[in-house]
Amino acid sequence: LATTRPKFYRHEVNKTIWEVPERYQNLSPVGSGAYGSVCSAYDVKTGLKIAVKKLSRPFQSIIHAKRTYREMRLLKHMKHENVIGLLDVFSPATSLKEFTDVYLVTHLMGADLNNIVKCQKLTDDHVQFLIYQILRGLKYIHSADIIHRDLKPSNLAVNEDCELKILDFGLARHTDDEMTGYVATRWYRAPEIMLNWMHYNMTVDIWSVGCIMAELLTGKTLFPGTDHIDQLKLILLLVGTPGPELLMKISSESVSSQRYARFFSNQFSAPNLPHCCAITWWICYQTDSMFSSIQLCEFETCFLPL
Repeated sequence: LATTRPKFYRHEVNKTIWEVPERYQNLSPVGSGAYGSVCSAYDVKTGLKIAVKKLSRPFQSIIHAKRTYREMRLLKHMKHENVIGLLDVFSPATSLKEFTDVYLVTHLMGADLNNIVKCQKLTDDHVQFLIYQILRGLKYIHSADIIHRDLKPSNLAVNEDCELKILDFGLARHTDDEMTGYVATRWYRAPEIMLNWMHYNMTVDIWSVGCIMAELLTGKTLFPGTDHIDQLKLILLLVGTPGPELLMKISSESVSSQRYARFFSNQFSAPNLPHCCAITWWICYQTDSMFSSIQLCEFETCFLPL
């Protein structure tokens, strides 16, 4: 990370002013979200195309400040080919009083999986390779006792060579931390998160991978719930009724009073049934025996095309 203050210049992006070091030229907007906007740029010092993320109101509240700190701290230490790394972090502020904006610099990737799924049908080989890379990245993240907690297609970047990197660690937590319930996009959220369990483990990321794999194979979201209760109902319809321990934690009578069979194979065509088998191992209710990212990574290796 830079240790000396560079010269900055101002540039208007989508009617907002960006103030960045002179080494980052040709700013061009590529996307935005609830927590920030991203521009592509050219680093004249390294000759690389990079991504610059301007965090939205990073210190507006304690929650925003924690998210900002968490993402910077984790990205700084991430060094794996399937996990995005931090190249630079800067602020144009010259005093604490002016310290309102933070920018993160990472490698520029191509489209995210969300855009790819909308534009084209992926082959089974492509899906397998993409899922394998997600699991490799998760194996690395989980080895540091970190849970990502917000895996979804838009947080998975892919370049033209089908190389994938996991993005956005603003919601990631250490496994020893006390957890909160409102994390992850609802459609990819594990039941234990939705039920506000204060302690859960890395299997919540595995659940998300199962949802993503199903979406890559079918082109449709596996659990497109319209709200919290509808999401649980869709999960129960496909995964079946959970055991008594989990059922007791579901407060909605409209959900917990019904019994549901398991209908996974109905969602997939015959050629995809082997993948359906894999997904059923991942989309299941939390137990200590649920597969880890390490085991699943080894499993996926066996089925990669030669």
